[in-house]
Amino acid sequence: MKPAETPARTDYEAVIGLEVHVELRTESKMFCSCSARFGADPNSQVCPVCLGLPGSLPVINRRAVEFGIRAGLALHCEIAPETRFDRKNYFYPDLPKGYQISQYQHPLGRGGGLQVPVDGRVLRVGIRRLHLEEDTGKSIHGGVPGLVTTDPRYSLVDFNRSGVPLMEIVSEPDLRTPAEAVAYLRELRTVLLYTGISDVRMEEGSMRVDVNVSVRPRGQAELGALVEIKNLNSFRSVERALAFDIDRQVELIAGGEPVPRETRHYDEERQITFSSRGKEEAHDYRYFPDPDLVAVTISRDWVAEVARNLPELPDARRRRYAEGFGLPAADVEVLVASPALAAFFDATVAGYPNPRTVANWVLGDLMRLLNAEGLDPAESPLPPEHLASLLKLLDQGTISGRQAKEVLEESFRTGKAPAEVVRARDMVQITDPGQLAPVVDRVVAEHPEVVEQIRGGKQQAMGFLVGQVMKRTRGQANPQVVNRLLREKILN
Repeated sequence: MKPAETPARTDYEAVIGLEVHVELRTESKMFCSCSARFGADPNSQVCPVCLGLPGSLPVINRRAVEFGIRAGLALHCEIAPETRFDRKNYFYPDLPKGYQISQYQHPLGRGGGLQVPVDGRVLRVGIRRLHLEEDTGKSIHGGVPGLVTTDPRYSLVDFNRSGVPLMEIVSEPDLRTPAEAVAYLRELRTVLLYTGISDVRMEEGSMRVDVNVSVRPRGQAELGALVEIKNLNSFRSVERALAFDIDRQVELIAGGEPVPRETRHYDEERQITFSSRGKEEAHDYRYFPDPDLVAVTISRDWVAEVARNLPELPDARRRRYAEGFGLPAADVEVLVASPALAAFFDATVAGYPNPRTVANWVLGDLMRLLNAEGLDPAESPLPPEHLASLLKLLDQGTISGRQAKEVLEESFRTGKAPAEVVRARDMVQITDPGQLAPVVDRVVAEHPEVVEQIRGGKQQAMGFLVGQVMKRTRGQANPQVVNRLLREKILN
């Protein structure tokens, strides 16, 4: 189904809310001391608690609660003075207890919001609730190469993920288009990266998205039938699944058919959503307080302490870069999108206080080198102080712009300080007119036709002569001095 096949599309609007599940980057699980590390051998990080064995008792991970508070404050939520955990009952093969421990009636945070840059405007998306729970295990279905069994009749279960601290962030239904939904997810991911509570790697499952979408005639206040699309694990999947299902619902309504209230899944290969079951209500889960866990009191002092330790968040950093440094909007967005890149930029500016020049080098030459090596900015072998010292050498005229790029590459590759590279390669720039004048004389004498072109008004030909001088001096001549000497020789 394509948008062009739905002629009445503009007569309807979608109403979208997102439920985002984020695995917290704690050392241990939510209710036991098992490691929460990703990528270990299957079923190697389990114990009676996370396997749901009889007689085992859960203990709340204080660090996970603190991470929840940190996220709530970053999203401007009101932090509850007290919270508790409930049992959410449902059966699934990778849920060994037959219930999930999750906050329901008393979530950790409520009533926050996020300012989302989208299409040249800022959209405020409300946060309905933020609560903590435990993750489930992972089912791996047969037929996948490399498993113990590739027989499609069998499925395997890895319980390493069972009990990993999970935070769910439920937005208000403030989104109207797939593009707005993706913009919200990108901004939310960036905020969570800044807080340091999760690596939010969708490819590893540490950030997963459930979409709630309904369609109604444009201008109608009443919502349409709610459809949930479960377990989307990329921005592209979210955008495509929403686009497909909005058109599907519009087509049903325009044809006089009801939209079933249901849970659907997305088939990435066919780029369609498909029905999996009727949509559950809260009472279907039979929530009740977990009798093994006490209520958690969250003091105002604890909240204040967490607030004091929050880093500068994306919104504040955008304002500082745009208003304080005067950086272009496009540069600001690229820098802010990566906490590691923004930190590198700030550290370089601290040593070389020219933000625009630093931004040009960071977003140009440094990113080129990082991308070529497949490195994240956090993994840069070139420290910020080396880039700052390189730019100082360039300002001082010690090296030329061309030489600076060469020094940057060698410093990036070897870890040597720029000054050390310059000394080792004898790259000190020649600025003495007395040294350069004989070279200029020879170049002018060897290219009389170019000299005549310049005298005839073709000033761009001067670049050729400058290049010849640079070649003869192995790039060490100061281009400005060379330009001046050539003009004095030819035009005076």
